[in-house]
Amino acid sequence: MKLARWQWMTAGESHGPGLVGIIDGVPSLVPVTSTLINEDLARRQKGYGRGGRMAIEKDQVEIFGGVRHGKTLGSPVALLVKNRDFANWSESMAPDAGTPDRIVTRPRPGHADLVGGIKYQHRDLRNVLERASARETTMRVALGAVARSFLNELGIGVRGHVISIGDIHVPHQDYTLEEIQETENSPVRVAHKASETAMLSAIDRAKEAGDTLGGTFEIKAFGLPVGLGSYVQWHRRIEGALAQALLSIPAMKAVEVGSGFAQADVPGSAVHDAIWWDKDQGFTRLSNRAGGIEGGITTGMPLVVRVAMKPLSTLLSPLGSFDIDSKEPFLAQVERSDVTAVPAAVVVGEAMVMHVLADAILDKFGGDSLPEIRERIERWDAYGRQY
Repeated sequence: MKLARWQWMTAGESHGPGLVGIIDGVPSLVPVTSTLINEDLARRQKGYGRGGRMAIEKDQVEIFGGVRHGKTLGSPVALLVKNRDFANWSESMAPDAGTPDRIVTRPRPGHADLVGGIKYQHRDLRNVLERASARETTMRVALGAVARSFLNELGIGVRGHVISIGDIHVPHQDYTLEEIQETENSPVRVAHKASETAMLSAIDRAKEAGDTLGGTFEIKAFGLPVGLGSYVQWHRRIEGALAQALLSIPAMKAVEVGSGFAQADVPGSAVHDAIWWDKDQGFTRLSNRAGGIEGGITTGMPLVVRVAMKPLSTLLSPLGSFDIDSKEPFLAQVERSDVTAVPAAVVVGEAMVMHVLADAILDKFGGDSLPEIRERIERWDAYGRQY
């Protein structure tokens, strides 16, 4: 298996003291500040249909290592985001010995509660749900902001937007980076005003019914060099790494690259992208149905990946379940939840894509400092235009 150059890990529970994360492999001299990271953390907390937790937490990062005077050092970057809500859970979630309370014995359908309890032999399912919670994605986003700064310095922009919530779909359009950035002004992160209005109404109806909504979103990466990933081994194909990363986000159920599933319904002549060459650009494509990847390798066209998110499992009108101790039937336990988190999931999806791309850049070009890597990519791009 390929050893990742960009390695990262998170720790912490939903109602514990906080979330921590470390990235090893960040080159030196990448601009990183708490302000930069907090911008993405704030974006993750936005979105119409979010629940009460967003009113409690105003996520702010503390940088504990790997950065000095706004630049990375080349050593591991360590981050902390404290949970404000821990003040209300300090006894229940005390790391040291204490009296357990807020015990969960009624697993919720669709969550990790039951299978996690069986796997790790917990009789209190809170030990499962506290870590399986999507609260963990807060740190993925914080670490992803470090990747974003690294990629931005190389001329690579990564942004996402919502393309459906429930059965409301945005009309297909090949959005530019600037157009996608404008969706930050939308409460559901969409670029189409009529779709936005319909989505807001659908979310309101689901809330009144005690139900939840899923949806789909698209992540695009602009400015990628040709040649990230490889066809020579299964684990080096970049779409495989992207799919694994995106499906690791809680509630994600499907990923497609380019026009994805639609390609199964049409002949090859309506799928593949004709190649074009001119003396200024070198080789390019006349369309981008492949989503910027051919043979497990980036083509230099924009990367396009789409992700399907299931409706959130915690329902205000809960489904049936059984108590793991008494074996008596109950309505599933209700934890605080959102009606929909698709707009917020966009930001988590961006982070996961950026982690994959940062690793692919380091795998292809190596280097220990930002100037060294930038110079190598510039030479590579010049070679590609003359190929």
